Amino acid sequence: MHDVRTGRVTGTMNYAVIAYAYSDYGIERWAYQVDLFQTSATGDATGSSASGKGTCAGKCKVNSSKFPSQKMGQGKDAIGQFFFDTTIMARPKGAKGNGQGTATWHFTNPKRAAPTNDITLSTPVVRCDNALPGTSQIGCVMPYIPELVYSKRGEYPELAKHIEYAQNTKRLPGKHGTKNYLTRLTDKTKIKQNRGKACPSSRHRPAGKECDEYPFASTWQGASTGGGKFNWRMIPSRTRAAARPSPTSTCTTGSWKRASSSSGSRTSHPPSIRDMP
Repeated sequence: MHDVRTGRVTGTMNYAVIAYAYSDYGIERWAYQVDLFQTSATGDATGSSASGKGTCAGKCKVNSSKFPSQKMGQGKDAIGQFFFDTTIMARPKGAKGNGQGTATWHFTNPKRAAPTNDITLSTPVVRCDNALPGTSQIGCVMPYIPELVYSKRGEYPELAKHIEYAQNTKRLPGKHGTKNYLTRLTDKTKIKQNRGKACPSSRHRPAGKECDEYPFASTWQGASTGGGKFNWRMIPSRTRAAARPSPTSTCTTGSWKRASSSSGSRTSHPPSIRDMP
C-alpha cells in the first residue's frame, strides 16, 4: 500500500496461493478452489481482507461461485470455492469442448478507500465430452498425460524388465519421451480378446507365474486391437494386479505453483510407461 499523494509506501503484505482444480471422468462438473494465506504484513496492509468470484470461458458455465470477504492474518486463510459445468450435451454422440475456469480476487482494507486491482488465476483448460464408447454419460478431464513409473530395482522388477524389453527391443508404443502413447480401451469384449490373444489359457503357466502382456489389454494398442504387435512374458503371480492402478483415476501436478489436479483418462491418453534404472 502507498500514499497516492506522496507515493510513500505505508504497508506491505506477502501472501501465497494454493490452487486446486479437480474433475471426474464420469461427471460433467469440475471444481476449483483457491486458498490465499498471508505470510507477512506490515503497516497499513495489516488487517486486509480478500474476496472474489469465479468465471468460466469456453464450453462451460458457472454453477457456483463462493468467495466472500475474509480477513487475512496469521492462521486466517481466505478461500474461494467454485464449481463449473460443461455446456456439452449428451447428444450428438462424440461432442466435445474445452472450458477454463478463472478465480478473480482483490483486497480491501479499512485504511484504504478503494480495493486493490483484480488478481486472476486460471485452471488448466478442461476437456469435456460424451465420446466414451458404451455410454452417453458426459465427463471432464484435465489435459495431462500421466506416467506410471516402474523400477528394475523396485517392488516389481520383472514387470519393469518386461516393459523395458517390449518398448526398447520390440519397439512397442508407450515409451517415455515419445508421443507414441497408449490409448485407453473400455470395451470389455475387446479387452478380453486382447488378453486372450497375448496370454491364452492354453499357454502354460509355471508354478508361481502369470502371463503378462504388453501393450496392456485395456489399451487400443493391445494384442488384438493393435494389429498383432505385442509381447508376453511370465512374471511372478499377482504382480499385474498389485502393480497396475486403474487408468481412469490419476493425480498429476499442475503447471502453477503448488497446484494440483485430479484427472481421469476419458478420451485423453492414459499413461506412457517408463522404467527407471
